[in-house]
Amino acid sequence: MQRLALFDLDNTLIDLDAAFKVWTVEFVDQHRLPRETADWLVSLDRDGLPHREAFFAAVRERFGLRGSVQELWAAYRRRMPHLVRCPAEVMDGLVRLRAAGWKVGIVTNGTADNQLGKIERTGLADVVDAYALSGAEGIRKPERGLFEIAARRCGADLADGGWMVGDRLGADIAGGRAAGLRTIWVNRDAAASRHNGADHVVTDVVRAMEILQES
Repeated sequence: MQRLALFDLDNTLIDLDAAFKVWTVEFVDQHRLPRETADWLVSLDRDGLPHREAFFAAVRERFGLRGSVQELWAAYRRRMPHLVRCPAEVMDGLVRLRAAGWKVGIVTNGTADNQLGKIERTGLADVVDAYALSGAEGIRKPERGLFEIAARRCGADLADGGWMVGDRLGADIAGGRAAGLRTIWVNRDAAASRHNGADHVVTDVVRAMEILQES
């Protein structure tokens, strides 16, 4: 099997949840909303409205905000790349993988401006071989096509196998398996089911990189 490692971005290589919490506090201050609104925004995000257009439609309606849904969403996309961080140990792990002969790519769903902004501002663009963004390609995980694009840009072929690492059972694990890849589920919730179809389950992406080095 070839040394190809594809990684999800949000809550795999970067901690989007932590950045989102910072954004909620800023949003509350900007719009002069009650302080407890920050917790409500986090709950809304977790309770089934992760798609930002639907999310901001609900927020705008609840608080009677003046900006349109598209304006609120665009402001979020501009700000989020400035809030996310990629831990040094994650960056180092990616560098070590490539030094060991691995081709490393990012496969992520999301709007092109937001996801590309995160990849560039965190420095991830400098430590991977390629990336495929659903918003740029018009195809989303778990569809095989997005994995194929990332592999091809890495100079690899899915037919020769490889690995997919991510935190989403549907998009990353089921999608990776359907694309012919072995998978590592980054499960940060210890209470979550382990019957998931992944080849390995870890609590952080650094451990996933160690497994790849040992394989």
